[in-house]
Amino acid sequence: MIGGLTANVIGIMGSISVVFAYGYNVHAETVNPFVYNGANLLGAVLLTISLLVHFNLASFLLEMVWITIAVSGLWKAYRHGARQQS
Repeated sequence: MIGGLTANVIGIMGSISVVFAYGYNVHAETVNPFVYNGANLLGAVLLTISLLVHFNLASFLLEMVWITIAVSGLWKAYRHGARQQS
């Protein structure tokens, strides 16, 4: 099991990833859905890992929703890209 300090560092890295995704979405000329959704997924997973040590039900449920949205966005981007190449 990971310790409290490690959990905090992982959570901070997750927060940075989510904020990066938001900034990328706002400032990029064209948004690559793999970068955007991938950064959101990474952030949500890292935050979920930190929540396993410092549990908060509301935050945990939010991260589960965030993971679901990011995975569905990645799947949509994959399917859309696969159709464009054929």
